[in-house]
Amino acid sequence: MEHLTFKQLAQKVLEEERRPLTAQEIWEIAVKKGYDKLCKVKGKAPWRAIGPHIGRDIKYNPDTPFVKVDSKPVKFFLKYLVSEGELREIESKGAGEVAPLKKTKYKERELHPFLAYFAHTFMGAYTKTILHEKSGRRKYTQWLHPDMVGVHFPIEEWETEVIDFARETGSPAVTLYSFEIKKELGFSNLRESFFQTVSNSSWANEGYLVAADIEEDPEFRAELKRLSDAFGIGIIKLDITDPDSSEIIFPARHKNQIDWDTLNKLARENPNAREFLRRITVDLATKEIRREKYDKVPDYEKLVELGKKMAE
Repeated sequence: MEHLTFKQLAQKVLEEERRPLTAQEIWEIAVKKGYDKLCKVKGKAPWRAIGPHIGRDIKYNPDTPFVKVDSKPVKFFLKYLVSEGELREIESKGAGEVAPLKKTKYKERELHPFLAYFAHTFMGAYTKTILHEKSGRRKYTQWLHPDMVGVHFPIEEWETEVIDFARETGSPAVTLYSFEIKKELGFSNLRESFFQTVSNSSWANEGYLVAADIEEDPEFRAELKRLSDAFGIGIIKLDITDPDSSEIIFPARHKNQIDWDTLNKLARENPNAREFLRRITVDLATKEIRREKYDKVPDYEKLVELGKKMAE
């Protein structure tokens, strides 16, 4: 029996429809035609995975058949179904969406639900907010505490015997994430924000600098990539108007070794960090993830409404 990946399914639908479609429209048409039965999917809203799959292919595959069309929500089409002139217009239009950094009225912590949603939906991670005010009032704590931490469990993917074997042999059974969040990221705050992230994520397997408004100037993006490559810090851009369009711009470099001394210092200073580690230990022991013990993952529709209010 034929099996289709999300990209193959999207390409098949776009080829037959011969018009730009959103990720949800692609999925709805696939369901009508019965193609969904050829695609291994999980969850109640599988179309939300289609956009990121196509987006990554456009970004990293030089031979991608897809092109992103300028619209809200984003639509996708196939390069070989448009003329060269139309393709140049589509691609130049998308490249021209350069918005200057602007001062926002919302608070940084209002971005936490968006990251909790992104981390869970697209990274398979459960997050925990680290409240700095719960720690001792020391000046260096901003360079010790990330804004959020996260964990990816193998419990839902591995057999029980494999989990037990990994624990007994001391092999990594989880992936730990550290997230530093900024409302805006540009030349004016890049150095401080970046090295703050380097400092407070040294203990984790992967560290990320996260922002909702990232300057798109080519020179800035080149510097951001240089720093990301040099220090292994990943960059995540949150989209508060369309949470499913949030993306990892540059992936983090995975570290197998955890900095136990720094992790111990973080746990000693902050009760949220201690509870996060305690929770992971219990969940691994029981082989059951207590989702309510981590940050709540908001519904997509509620996030969209929140994003609209924040963008006003």
